[in-house]
Parts: sequence; C-alpha cells; structure tokens
Amino acid sequence: MKKLLLILMAFTLAYSVNAQIETPQPSPSSKVEQMVGLTTVNLDYSRPGVKGRTVFGDLVPYGKVWRTGANARTKITFSEDVAVDGQALKAGSYAIFTIPQADSWDVVFYTDYNGGGAPAELDESKVAARVSAEVHPIPFNVETFTMDINNITNSSATLEFIWEKTYVAVPFTVPTDKAVSAAIEKTLNGPGFNDYYAAATYYLSEGKDIAKAKEWIDKAMSMTDDPRFWQLRQKSLIYAKAGDRAGAIAAAKKSLAAAEKAGNADYVKMNKDSLAEWGAM
Repeated sequence: MKKLLLILMAFTLAYSVNAQIETPQPSPSSKVEQMVGLTTVNLDYSRPGVKGRTVFGDLVPYGKVWRTGANARTKITFSEDVAVDGQALKAGSYAIFTIPQADSWDVVFYTDYNGGGAPAELDESKVAARVSAEVHPIPFNVETFTMDINNITNSSATLEFIWEKTYVAVPFTVPTDKAVSAAIEKTLNGPGFNDYYAAATYYLSEGKDIAKAKEWIDKAMSMTDDPRFWQLRQKSLIYAKAGDRAGAIAAAKKSLAAAEKAGNADYVKMNKDSLAEWGAM
C-alpha cells in the first residue's frame, strides 16, 4: 500500500510539473487570404485592442516607425508582381511598417519581414515601396486593430488599416489583364511549339499512336528555326519508331552536329549509337 501511494505521489508531481495553462493571447494572431483577379494576397498580423487607451499619438506615437500590429512583424505576400499606389512591387513577402501622423501615414513595404517589432531606423536598401495614405476619421470606435483587403475588382483592391477611430487605405493593382490577354492570345492562336513537342514526346514515351506523335513533332519543328539538339534527338527517335529510317538518320545527324557544337558528350554518344544501329555509321 505504501509503495502504491509513492507511485501515485510521483505521478501527481510529474503531471503538475508538465501541465501548462493555456490562456488567450492579448493580441491574437490573424490570417487573411484574398484573391484579387488572379493574384493571391496573404496577410499575417496580430490584433491588439484599444482597451481604454488613446492609440494614435500616444500608444502609437506620431512620426515613429510602428510595426503595424503587435508581436511578430506584420507580413503581406503577393503571388504576382503588383503595383502599390503606382509603385512596382515584386511578387514575394514583405513586412508592413507604418509611420502614422495625424493626417496621413507613410506605409512601407520592407523586404526584411522576419522577427518582431520595428527597427528604430529603416534601412532604405530594404524599402521596396513607400507610399503616403490619407487618414480618414470614422464616427465610431473600432476596439480591435483590423487589416483587410476590400474594394476588389478584377485588377485592383485596397489594403486597409482600421483601429480606434482611424481608417487608412492603400490602393494596389494586379496584372490580371496582362495574364488574361496573354492566355487568350495563346489559346486563340492554337497550340505552340512547346505544346506539340510535349505531346509528341509523351506519345513516344507511353507507346501511344506513333503516327500522331510524328505529325506533332513535325508541327513543332515547323515553328522554330533553331531546334536544340535534345529536341532533334526526340524527333529522330519518333521517326525511327514510325518506321521512317531515312528521316530518323537525318534528324540524328543534325542532333549530333548540334551536340558536338554544344560540347554535350552524352548526346554525342547517344546519336552515334543510334546512327550505328540504323546503319548510318
């Protein structure tokens, strides 16, 4: 009985040491994912509360760099190149720092998005874009700091900051029209070299209709003035599989010459081996 009590006491002690009490974060984290046209925009930030304080001009001083939230640096990620208030911004992730004033904010997209807090001084080499945005007073109090993406069209949206009685918005545009126009042009113009080449080599590798593969490789080759040696190699193999030995030999010789010029020993050997197999060497 004494031994059992000792075991129970040891178990209770171990549990009390390892147990953890989980409590809510004072500034809970938030994630926003929004499609704008064909571009994905992700926001990762923390949401402090007013909690009876005066925020702008006191808790968040005017004229100083603010991390724009709490805890880790606020991060925004664009899947495509965008323009923020007309300034080009490459696809990727950025920290968002702001410098609030009573009438306007500077909003800074900063390449160093890791870590917590804001630097005392911004490193200008890490400033990817910096824009000025007007402060709009709102007639009610917003308790929890909020960032969002609104006013969404096919090619634009606004990045919004809302807290206390302040609203700030930064417009940005995305390259939807460029992407869609290119896709339309490609589709309406029919398949290109890469489409025909990929289809032909797939049919060869999978043992499918070799006559169709030969038709497609011919269409692909007709679309380029400078086929590469590995492409000519595939043409020779398709021709050989289709029973066109003369065509296979001609393509292999072109591939061989191009591979020798490029200094690619592997393709030189493969072409010589095939030419020997087809009785051309």
